Amino acid sequence: MAVSIHDFSLKAIDGSKFNFADFKGKKILLVNVASFCGLTPQYTQLQEIYAQWGDKLTIVGVPANNFANQEPNSESEIQQFCSVKYEVSFPLTQKISVKGDDQHELYQFVTQKAKNGVLDSEVTWNFQKYIFDENGFLTHTFSPRTEPADEEILKALGVA
Repeated sequence: MAVSIHDFSLKAIDGSKFNFADFKGKKILLVNVASFCGLTPQYTQLQEIYAQWGDKLTIVGVPANNFANQEPNSESEIQQFCSVKYEVSFPLTQKISVKGDDQHELYQFVTQKAKNGVLDSEVTWNFQKYIFDENGFLTHTFSPRTEPADEEILKALGVA
């Protein structure tokens, strides 16, 4: 059984291997993202945080099409959209399911206290935020509508 997020790997949006263990020693802000959501402009603040504090933390965007078909694009289309429209340079993974019967094992870990040891939660919409400490343990969750640069998120990331 996974003990921390560092036990997980996915495919990066470009198809290469993506290991959460590569971020040991940094806080991780995990966000399920979508290109056609009313909250998509949050990419701007996510990128600003990453640009300013990327030496202390990482942001991982996880594209998902679980809400109102707001991420129907292919990985290459998602990558191009994020790069061109928002100049995203933080890591993006390939698209996975963050809820439902086909929920990816990463999000089973993230949302189930029995697996993460901290809390049960539900991914309620795109841009839900989960924060993990330097050892890969879940510390906070924030609703999709909470802006990435909200003071509580910045405090939880240790940069406010």
